Amino acid sequence: MLKVRSVVLGSVAALALVAVAAGPASAAGMTASGSIGQAYVLGAGKGQSLTLINARGRTVGKGKADRFGSFIFQNVAAGSGYKVRGASTTRPFKVLSTKSNPPAAFFRGIKLKQGLNYVKVRDGVEIAMTVRLPAGKKLSDGPFPTIIEYSGYQTAAPNDLLSSLGKNDPLAPASSTAVGALIAPLLDFAVVSVQMRGSGCSGGAFDLFGLPTTFDGYDAVETVGSQSWVKGGKVGMGGISFSGITQLFTAGTRPPHLAAIAPMSVTDDTYTATGYPGGINNSGFALSWVKERMSDAAPAPEGGQPWAKALVAAGDKNCIANQKLRLQTRDAVKVIDANPFRTPGEFDQRSPAAWMGKIKVPTFLIGQFQDEQTGGHFAQSLGLLAKNPNVWITLQNGVHADSLGPSTFTRWVEFLNLFVADRIPKISPTVLALSDQLYTLLADAPAAPVLQSRFASMTNVAAAKARFKKDPRVRLLMDNGAGPQGLGSIGATWELGYSAWPIREVKPATYYLGAGGALTPTKPSASSSASYTADPAARPQQTLYGAGAGDDWKAQPRYDWAPLAADKGVGFTTAALGKDMILAGSSSLDLYLKSSAKDTDLQVTISEVRPDGQETYIQNGWLRASHRKLDAKRSTAVDPFPTHLKKDAALLPRGAFTLVRVPIFPVAHAFRAGSKIRVTVQAAGGDRPIWKFKTVDAGSTLNTIALGGAKASKLVLSAVAGSTAKGTPLPAPTALRGEPTRRYLAASNGG
Repeated sequence: MLKVRSVVLGSVAALALVAVAAGPASAAGMTASGSIGQAYVLGAGKGQSLTLINARGRTVGKGKADRFGSFIFQNVAAGSGYKVRGASTTRPFKVLSTKSNPPAAFFRGIKLKQGLNYVKVRDGVEIAMTVRLPAGKKLSDGPFPTIIEYSGYQTAAPNDLLSSLGKNDPLAPASSTAVGALIAPLLDFAVVSVQMRGSGCSGGAFDLFGLPTTFDGYDAVETVGSQSWVKGGKVGMGGISFSGITQLFTAGTRPPHLAAIAPMSVTDDTYTATGYPGGINNSGFALSWVKERMSDAAPAPEGGQPWAKALVAAGDKNCIANQKLRLQTRDAVKVIDANPFRTPGEFDQRSPAAWMGKIKVPTFLIGQFQDEQTGGHFAQSLGLLAKNPNVWITLQNGVHADSLGPSTFTRWVEFLNLFVADRIPKISPTVLALSDQLYTLLADAPAAPVLQSRFASMTNVAAAKARFKKDPRVRLLMDNGAGPQGLGSIGATWELGYSAWPIREVKPATYYLGAGGALTPTKPSASSSASYTADPAARPQQTLYGAGAGDDWKAQPRYDWAPLAADKGVGFTTAALGKDMILAGSSSLDLYLKSSAKDTDLQVTISEVRPDGQETYIQNGWLRASHRKLDAKRSTAVDPFPTHLKKDAALLPRGAFTLVRVPIFPVAHAFRAGSKIRVTVQAAGGDRPIWKFKTVDAGSTLNTIALGGAKASKLVLSAVAGSTAKGTPLPAPTALRGEPTRRYLAASNGG
């Protein structure tokens, strides 16, 4: 969820247009229409009482018009014959279903021009779409291989991003949409930048990943695919972060004109992965990101995105009219706060994972296990793509921006050319020459060179595609940051290839927690215990707290990864490994826990204690103890899967040990022979760059972990059988991207 530039536009003309854009409409002009699961009203009187009536004349909803004369009835069953009664009664209308899409003729009647367009989707809401062509081209030069970038960032702002860099241009697209606004046109693709409803100059109300938004993606694909200037009548989707996540939803709706998707740096669940990791509210980046989206959704010109303010000020009638439902935006912050458990009705439809199993088109997905924004949980859902025969997944250590790194860029270009453009992949000399500048601009970090495509000298597209299909379906890019360009430079130094994720070659490796902080492959026969005080204030909440914006992407971020405070956590460490171990997948810390409180939050951290006395962060896991109930059908030895349902919540019993399995996010890491594996347990916080946690612990809870005997706590790792680091050396301290290093200090219990 790449950071979005903020540009403040102050304009007397814009303020003068508030009444035009947002003034109360007369009741005489009241209209009502149906969306998917919704009914929306326009043109009612300010404060007018409104009643939604079904075909049988029964009242199914009530509300009051806002100061714009608008209202949205939520959670309305699909069907015909609905009316809204206010000062007058509207004509009958239909509330739409997810089970029927508009006919092809609906989309064939829409003609897109170069530049900014306003397109009505199935429910009558107008969506802004900007057509961008390769430099110097016009539509008559087509047909063009075409991709869509779809998000709620400043996506469809109509100006050119390249010429706007370094300028205070309110009409420039956000730098977070550079894949579509800058990179794809340089690769000779046409791009249609689609603005999510309820943001920018698009109409409707913002509802993060709600069903109308999801099916707007379908309508966008079918609209673009129906254009005569689109090569082959097929379009791809591209983008990173927000515009990567939307691809999973859109592809799950199966639009016929979609050729392929290439999502980068995604999440798989708005509850478990980012909003409530382990059931603990993420009050850091996740909350700030949602608040930014709410700010973007405010009506222009008094709020909203810079380009909407500018176009409203300039008198753009469509943009002005499209602000009228903005006060009906669902308050995502309130929704999150009101649902501390995973409420299926709120989270299921907004979960990318719920749509991934429905994706049938070729897919090229890239992500980082230590992604400081979306986190590493996304990999837990990649198995849902297993039935799709044309899926290629690239996973690596690193940060949010690294999906665009040189180790992935060329393969990404190859995929889009072969599966969308139907042409031999060739990267222009201009792009190759600009790659150093790209990574300096993107992350302020040196990078390995971008390589020309291995297919550039071929002439037969079918042969090139057949060769591409022989690539490993899963690439693990190892030691990103350890290349010759310098510590923390972007680019992996070696890789592993596998046929599927989860990796079939994984064998659970079990290590038991023992006295003195030992971590051993044999279970201690004697019973003992280790205790700590759960104090979230004992360490800084964030490892990049106070650092400058984007500092986390630099070659050497200013990490402040503090060691465990005395008695505020426990650690367990193996003896030096006699041979390499490749960790690839999810892991589980199975604790027999007793607490002085009825509930407590657990944070687990896996790290590598190096022979030089340094310690490198690898991955985290979290769990609120009351959320310990597991989904038995989905849980495995290395992947406990809490339900996070309210009905399954249970406080800890007083004075007794209880089994609590803490899920640890997926990761791939090479432990070298001579290093040690370490696992620590403490209060939530202190190990993530920009995440924070609204924890139940206040610094006085005493947690005790049983060790050995009948209640033997253990760590179960996803170890790849027979795999090694291929003789590659242990990276230097601070080299690995997304993985801070500190001097190893033993915990109070000795580990």
